[in-house]
Amino acid sequence: MFKNYFKIAWRNIKRHKAYSAINILGLAIGIAACLLILQYVSFELSFENFQVNKASIYRVQQDRYDNGKLSTQWAAGAYAVGNSFKAAIPEIEDYVKVVDNGRVTTEVKNQPLKIEKVYFTNPSFFSIFTYPLIAGDKNTILKEPFTAALSETTAKKIFGTTNVVGKTLQLNRKDNYTINAVYKDAPVNTQLKPNLLLSYATYLKFTTDSAGNGPETAWEWDGCLTFLLLHKGANPATVEKKFIPVVEKGVGEDMKKYNAGVIYHLQPLTSIHLYSHYMMEPGENGDGKTVYLLLAIAFFIVVIAWVNYINLATARAIIRAREVGVRKTVGSQRGQLIIQFLSESAVLNGFALVLAVLIVLIAIPGFNQLSGQQLSFSLFSDNNFWLALIALFLVGVFFSGLYPAFVLSGFKPIEVLKGKIGTTKQGALLRKSLVVFQFAASLFLLMGTVTVYQQIQYMRKQSLGINIDQTLIVSPPIVGVDSTFLQNITAFKQELQQKSSVQNITVSTSIPGEAVGWNAGGIKLVGQDESKQKQYRVIGVDYDYLNTYELKIIAGRPFDKSFGSDKHSVIFNRKGIEQLGFNKPAEAIGKKIDFWGDQYIIEGVAENFHQQSLREAFEPLILRLIPDVNGSISIKTSAANAAQTISSVKSEWDKFFPGNTLEYFFLDDHFDEQYKADKRFGQVFTLFTSLAILVACLGLFGLASFTTLQRTKEIGIRKVLGASVGSILNLLYREFALLLIIAFVIATPLAWFTTSNWLQNYAFRINLQWTYFVVPFVIIIAIAFITVSFQSVKAAIANPVKSLRSE
Repeated sequence: MFKNYFKIAWRNIKRHKAYSAINILGLAIGIAACLLILQYVSFELSFENFQVNKASIYRVQQDRYDNGKLSTQWAAGAYAVGNSFKAAIPEIEDYVKVVDNGRVTTEVKNQPLKIEKVYFTNPSFFSIFTYPLIAGDKNTILKEPFTAALSETTAKKIFGTTNVVGKTLQLNRKDNYTINAVYKDAPVNTQLKPNLLLSYATYLKFTTDSAGNGPETAWEWDGCLTFLLLHKGANPATVEKKFIPVVEKGVGEDMKKYNAGVIYHLQPLTSIHLYSHYMMEPGENGDGKTVYLLLAIAFFIVVIAWVNYINLATARAIIRAREVGVRKTVGSQRGQLIIQFLSESAVLNGFALVLAVLIVLIAIPGFNQLSGQQLSFSLFSDNNFWLALIALFLVGVFFSGLYPAFVLSGFKPIEVLKGKIGTTKQGALLRKSLVVFQFAASLFLLMGTVTVYQQIQYMRKQSLGINIDQTLIVSPPIVGVDSTFLQNITAFKQELQQKSSVQNITVSTSIPGEAVGWNAGGIKLVGQDESKQKQYRVIGVDYDYLNTYELKIIAGRPFDKSFGSDKHSVIFNRKGIEQLGFNKPAEAIGKKIDFWGDQYIIEGVAENFHQQSLREAFEPLILRLIPDVNGSISIKTSAANAAQTISSVKSEWDKFFPGNTLEYFFLDDHFDEQYKADKRFGQVFTLFTSLAILVACLGLFGLASFTTLQRTKEIGIRKVLGASVGSILNLLYREFALLLIIAFVIATPLAWFTTSNWLQNYAFRINLQWTYFVVPFVIIIAIAFITVSFQSVKAAIANPVKSLRSE
């Protein structure tokens, strides 16, 4: 019996090739787009799932307050947190500290090798986190000073093998570490991807003074990632409350004295990737809103495809009515007819499914490049992929086929065979409602696309208040950083300044495009009460910084070598002096500030500038003069001489810093990297919006074809009675235009609400304009009219004699 159902279904598909092709192509595009988005979303939601203890691991997140106002939020907070909380709170089973050590170098065959993502950590790292060991004893790893653990790839790069336990690793030509473990490389779906782990005991050796003062008792020394492993069944909210008396005991008196505050929160490990964007995050995080918005797009696209099937199936009801009448007359039951029509839906969805898999196969490389994902053909061996595929097939068969099956199987044979069946008001209303849904969804997505594009363009074109054009950034040397370094960097600058291709050169602790790592609390005007202390970000700069970056001084003067006192001078940005309480920049000039026990004079005020992307608000900044500062080297050149400048830098670099690999990049490219995630989101959004519109238009084309076919006789009569082509086209267009207007009315407030919320993520953002909503409507209505015109124009200009004869 089922064989007969599918045989008849196949015959119907072959007999109506255009109708079948539209359905199969629309369903295939919808399913393929949905599968790609689901894989993207699945990857973003999979972060830290490999961790065995994931449900019990929490990161301690720190909020600092000044005068009752939130000042900074840290992923890496105070060093004393882990050991202090563990000692006082029984719900904590264990803790681990992770301190970023930046990059180091070693030598392989007398050639320097740079190692990124190097961290100090304590032995609990391997008992809390799941980084399987290839070699080494879990009970002895990283317990002693100057011990290290290598990732598998790092071990092979340095030694050519993973059999390295007991060997010595020299870093930066001065410190020797004994390797006591090799671990498997971290998977891509984790925030922490260490290439080299150094014992936290080593860090304590470097940072604890002779009196025993060091990180373990430091409550105001930030920069330590702390993860807690809670006992099973422990309530995180209860644990958070127990932080308060521990903090009060450790630093409460000092906080009160400075009118400051600090609050610690527990972040579930699995939520960090999508919902954490704090200071000193160890890796680039995703965006939960973006992920779920893309999930909504996947839903829209596949539902639009299913709606096409329903629309076309019900539109063809009159054509199929006689078939149903005959079948019922010869004894077919309604249940059998329902199965027959569901079988047709299953065959069509089956073909669409095969085509969708082929589309996914072809699209994976391009989608990876567009989205920045790392999907591979191995996803076809993933059970979740096939479960999603089967789910889409089953839901598609029943969602798209069930209603048409009930409509078609419900026709009464006597009325059908007498020719009394016609289009019902209910059926017409359903089709119109579904068309409105399709185009409301398409309009919503297109309005969102326009807003995303405008915001990205605004951020990239907005004046930064600082000139980053044609700026070559050279990373500071690592090897040989000793007492001769400062002398060498000064001589290096002087040599480069002699080159005609170099316009300016400066050294600073931070460069535009990255968060300022130097965070200074306790800043106040001399003579003020300690309760007035504020927190600032500080950039250590040399004399040439302001000139090189063309910062605008709005009060006072820049640093000047002719003023011997400038070594004790600072320059604030406008936001910085406002935080000190000055309404006018000029009022701050000449005032003295307390800066960690020393006094500095405010010599100038610079206009606010964007140190980071426009997603971030202006921060209170201090530019502190350090003539021999150790940091990144910024070299201003011209477009015509960029290659010559790089050649000169290479030549001088090898002379002054032998054994160091020259690392450089252009600042405008580096700054633009901050918008990479936004641009990728915009590209992905645009792609799937286009696919949604394409699928909707496929359905509209098919629906217009059948609607026009049903009105062939009416059009012929109108033409015989003198109707013009224009009036007939107006008749055919009017119905679709009304539906699109209704879709616009529905989509606009939804799009406005959604895009307004999305823009709240940006400190500097566009104002929503009416054009962002009207232009997409004009585009959609133009596309829809072009789609309808393929059949409407053909019907309007047809010979009425042929139309009436065919009837």
